[in-house]
Amino acid sequence: MTLGVIGGLVLGKPLGILGMVGLAVALKLVRLPDGITWARLVGVSFACGIGFTMSLFIAGLAFEHGTGEYLSVDRLGIVVASLIAAGLAWLAFHFSLPKQPRAAD
Repeated sequence: MTLGVIGGLVLGKPLGILGMVGLAVALKLVRLPDGITWARLVGVSFACGIGFTMSLFIAGLAFEHGTGEYLSVDRLGIVVASLIAAGLAWLAFHFSLPKQPRAAD
């Protein structure tokens, strides 16, 4: 179950978001705003995997009549997935956003 939660938050959310944006752009329903690149959208899609509050709520509803073992396993997956998603979002933004010179102190 832990790997399923991690897969859903780290792979499923980004693939779903990028897939639907890609479909909307391909069908010419929308266009990407100026300054928004696909690399930046990858960062945003990974950042969406950080949303662990709703994941915890849904897991609590799904396993409310189950044993405590289910809640601990899914919570572990949610926390690990959120950390992985945050790291991947940071990497995507690090490489896709323009570098700003630092102001001298």
